[in-house]
Amino acid sequence: MEDREILKQTAALLVDWYAASRRVLPWRESPTPYHVWISEIMLQQTRIEAVIPYYSRFLAELPDVKALAECEENRLLKLWEGLGYYSRARNLQKAAKQIMTDFSGELPRKAEELKKLPGIGDYTAGAIASIAYGEPEPAVDGNVLRVLSRLLAFDDDIMEQKTRRRVTEALRAVYPSGEAAALLTEGIMELGETVCIPSGEAKCSLCPLRDLCRAQKAGTVDRYPVKAAPKPRRIEERTVLLLRCGERWAIRRRAGKGLLAGLWEFPNEPGALGADEASALIPGALHCAPCGEAAHIFTHVEWHMHGWLIDCDGELPDCVWVTAAELGEVYPLPIAFRFFRKYLEQEAGHGRADKVDKTK
Repeated sequence: MEDREILKQTAALLVDWYAASRRVLPWRESPTPYHVWISEIMLQQTRIEAVIPYYSRFLAELPDVKALAECEENRLLKLWEGLGYYSRARNLQKAAKQIMTDFSGELPRKAEELKKLPGIGDYTAGAIASIAYGEPEPAVDGNVLRVLSRLLAFDDDIMEQKTRRRVTEALRAVYPSGEAAALLTEGIMELGETVCIPSGEAKCSLCPLRDLCRAQKAGTVDRYPVKAAPKPRRIEERTVLLLRCGERWAIRRRAGKGLLAGLWEFPNEPGALGADEASALIPGALHCAPCGEAAHIFTHVEWHMHGWLIDCDGELPDCVWVTAAELGEVYPLPIAFRFFRKYLEQEAGHGRADKVDKTK
């Protein structure tokens, strides 16, 4: 059977399968353009289970494009705190402002117009256009590429843009419109998330496409998808300093460009510094005690962090000094510092830890 005929039958099967088998998720209950947009941006590189509470809180405070466009940036980033990849939140707001200016507060219908907005690429544009507007526009992500690579048994590297373009065009040629477009877009993603899964053995016995799937027939499902091995991440050692003066703690804002741009952080320095080295960096350091180690993985770099809790005899310049409550309520802190934030909260709630006096 030719690829086009397989895809045509696939579309019909998945529309019916998804309509009968879909999971209940909050953004599916009211798939307005705004709701689809927010959910798809949140779901990028983030598990569904983690997104659900963020999605609900976000919409409760920012229910429409206008509210998002007018939100104070620090509050926006606080609502996003813990989801990571904060450029997503900033691009959401940039796009919201453009939508208010250029589209009278309504997301455009066509994928080509959507792709002109900050933070919206081919996939997100296809998802909004098809799910919210019923446009015959595919949304090709990793789930879709995995399903199609097994279905058609193709050996192209799914990490290459030319492969994504090939799959997109092949799907577009058979895509339905109206409600079926929404069902197909959601259906392919649902199949990839629950049946044709990325980790572990694919659940082929449950798959509505098993009689069409070339890889399943050949017994080669585990061979697909084909993708080049990722480059190893760079390891960086860092020393995190929890600076305390009375009931207040030091934080600072990162530079406006680069990793974690513009977010708040605990002061930190390159390298794995010892107690004497860490104390020497802080004028008026009174006591220094270890406060644990943690690691955080970014896309291309991995931080190995070593922490010191340092009591200071005064509030140092170049930092903002806040209470533990203010840190929790006002200032967005990246998930990379979660371990040390929890340590700080424990200290603030349960008194001071045993100290090593580094002034003697």
